[in-house]
Amino acid sequence: MAAPGRIARFALAAVTLLVAVTALGHYAGWTSVATFAIATAALAGLAWLVAVATEQVGEYLGPGATGLLQSTVGNLPELFVVIFALRAGERVVAQSAIVGSLLANALLVLGLVFVVGALRPQAGGVMRFDPRIIRATATMLFVCLFTIVLVALSLVSRGALSHHVDAISAIGAGLLLTVYVAWIVPHVRGERRAGPGAPTLALPTAIVLLVLTGTAAAFVSDWFVDALQPAISQLHISQAFAGLVIVAIAGNAVENATGVSMAARGRSDLAVSVVVHSVAQIAAFLFPLLILISFAFGTHLTFNLPPIYIGALALSAIAVWQITDDGEARVFEGWALITIYAILAVITIYE
Repeated sequence: MAAPGRIARFALAAVTLLVAVTALGHYAGWTSVATFAIATAALAGLAWLVAVATEQVGEYLGPGATGLLQSTVGNLPELFVVIFALRAGERVVAQSAIVGSLLANALLVLGLVFVVGALRPQAGGVMRFDPRIIRATATMLFVCLFTIVLVALSLVSRGALSHHVDAISAIGAGLLLTVYVAWIVPHVRGERRAGPGAPTLALPTAIVLLVLTGTAAAFVSDWFVDALQPAISQLHISQAFAGLVIVAIAGNAVENATGVSMAARGRSDLAVSVVVHSVAQIAAFLFPLLILISFAFGTHLTFNLPPIYIGALALSAIAVWQITDDGEARVFEGWALITIYAILAVITIYE
């Protein structure tokens, strides 16, 4: 998605305007629906700028390091949205936002990447990639799910563990963070630098753009959450749908834009790396980190999730593993992942 300088400047101006209008709507007391809509567009625009800067950085780094950088900065909107939701006491929004980010990346975005990659004339209907990238992500998901399912089973059985969900969640979060560090450090160190590319932004400029957009995302996320509850009440949509669909899609515009763009260009490993790094980071880094952060607020985030979320996460992990384990993805398999996400989105409308 290496945009020419003119397009990049236009996009920067447009997103800056969206952020400014969001701020105006927040402080001038515009209707919640209007502020919510503009803030959603601003979050997506900021994510797009992150994608532009990330691709430029990717011309200097290997796909593993690029995917890590992209997922770290790209997940900032989700991080801020969940923190501000917890501060406001919106536990359902916080839970659905983090789970929605996981599912949106693992199903919707990865499915789009597979469809676009397999439909390239040169691909012959099959997108090929290094299966080791996916296997690492599947491991992270299953480790995270292990803790979630055990906590859920304890609550159903009303065992002694059900009285210590906060403590178990805190310990599990710390252990998950250890697993993530043990995986990511050697993974990034082992990556080779990318071949010569044609970056249109200097590396320092791209890094500064990433920092600025991440900072702006913090403010926009605060305004977004402030308008969220009144807006969903006026629009008559559920908190689950707002978190799993609206927040997830807006917050994951980076992975949508970068992954699909890379797949269209035939850079399969980088396209898949961008998406699966985000999935792994949300499951084994962002989710446990937010659990630990939540203890600073009155509303705690734990591994105690609603059954529909647990089932969706478990079945999604199995589906992704089944489709990708051979290092090949066909068009119908991409559509299968997208369909699973669409069915889940419909279910959350009635939650």
